[in-house]
Amino acid sequence: MTAPRTVAITGATGFTGQALALRLARDGHRVRALARPGSELPDHAGIVRIEGDLLDTDALARLVEGADTVFHIAAMFRKEGPYEEFLSVNFEGTKALVAASRAAGVRRFVDCSTIGVHGSVADSPSDETAPFSPRDHYQETKLMSEAFCREEMARSGLEIVIIRPCAIYGPGDTRMLKMFKMVRRGTFFFAGDGSPNFHPVYIDDLVEAFVLAMDNEQAPGETFIIGGPRYLPLRDYVGAAARVLGRKPPLLYIPYRAMFHLARLVEAICKPLGIEPPLHRRRLSFFKHNRAFTSAKAQRLMGYRPRIDIDEGFRRTVAWYRETGLLPPK
Repeated sequence: MTAPRTVAITGATGFTGQALALRLARDGHRVRALARPGSELPDHAGIVRIEGDLLDTDALARLVEGADTVFHIAAMFRKEGPYEEFLSVNFEGTKALVAASRAAGVRRFVDCSTIGVHGSVADSPSDETAPFSPRDHYQETKLMSEAFCREEMARSGLEIVIIRPCAIYGPGDTRMLKMFKMVRRGTFFFAGDGSPNFHPVYIDDLVEAFVLAMDNEQAPGETFIIGGPRYLPLRDYVGAAARVLGRKPPLLYIPYRAMFHLARLVEAICKPLGIEPPLHRRRLSFFKHNRAFTSAKAQRLMGYRPRIDIDEGFRRTVAWYRETGLLPPK
């Protein structure tokens, strides 16, 4: 474990940021967490609240004052909204935080991006050099944020590391809850044949990568893809959920093209009425995009070793769902 120091973190009210803030505080670090009014931070004496947001320059200055390392986790993620809002949070917010960090003499800045900047990859597995192909406002603005950070890497005075997580999951996250509920009820179906690869990463493994990026001497100026022990076809990913739930794997496959046209129709009907569409073309990318990556670079340069495979990770996740009442007991 590294010597205790002051660290700053954005996004500590979210799934990934909360897990990282707790890990840092439990390791003995003094954690300052940026939080908007009314939001909840993890309950730990080592975590100090700095109220504000990414566009509040005074709050950012208070956040990073005297900090050794800044972890930038906050982002506008997977919400429907205007491009300008994504740009403001994901790009302008990063620029403002980097500027504040430089002004405060921060040693290292660790930026959380996404494998989504690569879109659907042609090679299985792909690495950090795969072509960029963002598919939505979130991915586009995260790529812009990355480009800015890479430009800043060429300047002295602030060490910058970029982390691209694969699909994050684990206790505390509810993004995959709908899938588990449908598998449990026997109503889950595939749009397409279930063959595209999916690459999950368990939250504890991802947090370990962030901690490694904090002090590793070879990390500055680098970008790292962080995934779990393996990627797997989507049908096997969903099949792992079925095993943990004690259910049969889904066997219904609907042609992707038919689902895509249906989603377009649903959006066309719902959006003029101000209704949130229950089916989005963007969300169907879950069934189509190939997301197979390697974390070999992080393993080679930082010593990253993912430990939690999908079956154990799903077992822990389902246990948390049941403990919190999000899923009924067996």
